[in-house]
Amino acid sequence: MYSASVRLQNCFGFFTTIAFCTALLTALSGLFIPQTPTAGIEPVLRNLQVVKGRPHYYSTKKEEYAHIKFDLDADFTSLFNWNTKQLFVWITATYPSSNPSPNTPLSQAVIWDTIISSHSQSHPFNPLLYAIECFRKVGSEKQARAKTKTFSKKEVSKPEPGIIRLKNSKPKYQITDISGIISERSNVTLGIGWNVQPWVGALTWTMDEGKEFGKWKGVKRGRSKSFNLPPLKGKSSSTTSEIAISSENSPEAARASAVS
Repeated sequence: MYSASVRLQNCFGFFTTIAFCTALLTALSGLFIPQTPTAGIEPVLRNLQVVKGRPHYYSTKKEEYAHIKFDLDADFTSLFNWNTKQLFVWITATYPSSNPSPNTPLSQAVIWDTIISSHSQSHPFNPLLYAIECFRKVGSEKQARAKTKTFSKKEVSKPEPGIIRLKNSKPKYQITDISGIISERSNVTLGIGWNVQPWVGALTWTMDEGKEFGKWKGVKRGRSKSFNLPPLKGKSSSTTSEIAISSENSPEAARASAVS
């Protein structure tokens, strides 16, 4: 009972119990912090393109790819608290399948994503650097005051993580369909989603608009208006030229030339 091994086991058990209780309270504390994310996303309709290409350099079959540019104005600052490690944000394009039916689900594809780190993750605390900085400040009070002033100015000028403002942004990924044809697809929408990765606790995912969970509210304006994808690039011009050629060979054109 009074051996060294028993005392070590008791100390270790007490330490793990305290660590578990602290981690549990830290994870539960996020439920009492309000979360009100907002996002406005719209496609840039003048820059929508559908091109044809090969999925691999060795592939002989060509597929159609949609290139969707977008405008994004999002505020996810309320998702960051003292237990947030980083935030994973993505944008999906939702469109009907090639053979739509009541039982067929909509197709989704990610066109853009990013990782937003918190201040503690991007600038972790280093005790060695902190000790060196304190040792340098001991030499002169004036230098210490100047450094603290500049340090405070830098702290104030740091932007809060979670604010995203993109204008006419290019997508990271082009989307395609399993059929290989995606041009002139109707009722396409863009939606934003996220995943909060905490230091301690469970991962939390996107909450749609109108949903609530305690002090957590769903994203506002997290989905764009529906739009249609354009025809394949170069197809419209070729169709127009075919129509013009066929109109020249029509009987009306022949009569007009005979009268003239």
